[in-house]
Amino acid sequence: MTSAGERAEALVSELGITSAHELDVEAIAFDSGVEVVYEDLSGCEASLVGFLDRAVATIKPSAVRGRERFSIAHELGHWHLHRGRSFQCRVDDPSANLSSDRATEKEADRFASHLLLPGFLFKPRIAQLVQPSFQQLSALADEFDTSLMATALRLAAIDTLPVIVACYRRKGIVWSMKAPDIPYRWSLNSKLDEDTFTYDLLNLGKECPRLSKQSADAWFENDDAAEYEVLEQCIGSTGDSALVLIYLQSNMMSAGSDWSVRKRRAA
Repeated sequence: MTSAGERAEALVSELGITSAHELDVEAIAFDSGVEVVYEDLSGCEASLVGFLDRAVATIKPSAVRGRERFSIAHELGHWHLHRGRSFQCRVDDPSANLSSDRATEKEADRFASHLLLPGFLFKPRIAQLVQPSFQQLSALADEFDTSLMATALRLAAIDTLPVIVACYRRKGIVWSMKAPDIPYRWSLNSKLDEDTFTYDLLNLGKECPRLSKQSADAWFENDDAAEYEVLEQCIGSTGDSALVLIYLQSNMMSAGSDWSVRKRRAA
């Protein structure tokens, strides 16, 4: 069975798109029979109403163009994957969508991510950057005309680097997404450790301008975490939160199972 991401990338290929600047999401929607209109919405950021082979996607205007484009791509995902239903969506909101039990929303998000950041264009750019910082991801977001958050989440999803993307507030974790190959044993602490740069940003307003070394025990509860180091960078995000990048060392990827973590999480 073809996945949501595969469907999106097949659509990009069928249209003969070969560069990021050709990813005109309104034109892609039009070609799929979806008219895009911009209108203030209450209670959602995008909606889709279709009949037969035509549909209208209504998008709430945003100061962030990347957010608008993700909303269009998300609704286009519903059109290609879930035709026959109407949708009202909170789009490009990981705090809602990553924890959602609605499979259709997750599928539409995956479709949107692959449509706007197709692997055959995105992966080579990531490979050139080795371990991209937020500054480099921001430049990529400008290149692909996506939001920084959507770009960071796609970085984790392509699974070419041992990276975790997370969002924290002072009280603790809001959401996280890690590269699929990262072992289960490396699960982030729910509370923010005082030794992290992210704690300093949220509580002291101290900026974290670059990826910097950090003891892994500041982020993970494993008994052996102090034996490892990670790279951490954080930036301010919406709602008094911080967006966090954490790169694991290669030796962390080959560490054996840690059953104590499983037991603690099950308790």
